[in-house]
Amino acid sequence: MTCRVIETPIGPLTAAADKGAVVWLLSGAMPPARYPPTPEEEALLDRLEQQLKEYFCGVQRDFDLPVRLTGTPFQRQVWEQLRQIPYGEKRTYGEVAAALGRPKASRAVGAACGRNDILLLVPCHRVVGKNGALTGFSAAGGLAAKEFLLRLEQTSEETP
Repeated sequence: MTCRVIETPIGPLTAAADKGAVVWLLSGAMPPARYPPTPEEEALLDRLEQQLKEYFCGVQRDFDLPVRLTGTPFQRQVWEQLRQIPYGEKRTYGEVAAALGRPKASRAVGAACGRNDILLLVPCHRVVGKNGALTGFSAAGGLAAKEFLLRLEQTSEETP
């Protein structure tokens, strides 16, 4: 596994690549991995860093990097559903639950969002509370970061 701290407008994000996939992208700076990096992992993190720079400039809208989602079957279903939310759009926890065929599971969807280890590539910031209230995102830089990301995507959508 290879780790790298990437500076962003929402603060440092620590990325990790392992065996050809991004395995996490989390808020904050973490100590480097104890294993020597492989050229493939370094190249993947180079691509991630470039795509993040372009995302924060409003150019990159979709990430085309391989990810490996690690969690329960339900969590992975939620995360895959989040990856279907288009750039610049939002869904409520209830809408995500309904899309999964489990309309009463909005709290479980919220819990799965809170366990997301791959920020931005699995866009949990696009999920909001009932009536559009900003909630969650505590482990990912807080509501200020979530608001920044939503505003960035909305502004980029409006730019011709």
